[in-house]
Amino acid sequence: MKHIFTVSNILFISLLAAIFWPSAEQVPWYLLTVIITVKVITLLRIAASRNVQANLGANDVSAIIFTVLLAWYLLTTRYVVLDKMLFPQPEAVLRLFVAELPDMLKGLLNSLILLVSGYCLALATALPLGLVVGWRARLFHAVNPLTKVLGPIPPIVYIPYAIALLPSFRAASIFVIFIGAFWPIFINTVNGVFNIPKGLLDSARVLNLKERTLLVRIILPGAMPSICTGATLALVFAFVLLAAAELIGANSGVGWYIKNFADFADYQRVIVGIIFISIVVTAITWGTERVEKHLLRWRN
Repeated sequence: MKHIFTVSNILFISLLAAIFWPSAEQVPWYLLTVIITVKVITLLRIAASRNVQANLGANDVSAIIFTVLLAWYLLTTRYVVLDKMLFPQPEAVLRLFVAELPDMLKGLLNSLILLVSGYCLALATALPLGLVVGWRARLFHAVNPLTKVLGPIPPIVYIPYAIALLPSFRAASIFVIFIGAFWPIFINTVNGVFNIPKGLLDSARVLNLKERTLLVRIILPGAMPSICTGATLALVFAFVLLAAAELIGANSGVGWYIKNFADFADYQRVIVGIIFISIVVTAITWGTERVEKHLLRWRN
């Protein structure tokens, strides 16, 4: 019985009570669908997992979502405390979300092309360079001070040069994302390699392994936790820079969508874009977490 009175369940019941409480407003069916969907997903996740901490996490996440939806509904629909233009009703936003979904999916394809191109280019260059720099002590001491100077520079300052020097606006956009993703991967790879225990490397040298084998079989796995941390940070920076990159000659994309309608004070579509990006980021983050667990499975 005690599981019935969790915070998530109490908020779920409170939301249903607020929605069906007698009023002149029609039942917000889109909002109701979202609430039930969140609850069903939470229950399915709990049923599929025997991990107590994971179950508590699922309940906590749903509780946060229900809290936001309850406050949003009460303050914009029931009592209209917030400004209607800045904070539209959740039902209107969700209805518009469904209507705008086909266009946003088309824009998502353009955004993913920029994001994946810049991010994969950063991985392909920062990872091998980081391994070599971290492996060579002299090179590490020469390059490390430069990373402290160049790494913190905001990538958007390179936009004028990217536009002037690169052949297309798309190439300039990819370059901005590449620069933002490069440094977290490179710095974490260098530090991960440099901090591998010397005893482990000495043991590997006793076996007379070739340098290439040593890098691939010993150093790369040893630095993998740090590399994964850098790759995750790089993905976050890539998403942050996506909106800035899409302002370079773009006329579609999820970042462009929000910026464009924000300029016209269309806050319903701004919130729709924020919700859509949140869903996309959640899906990509979930996928990267699965990849990271697979790469670091040897730690379990």
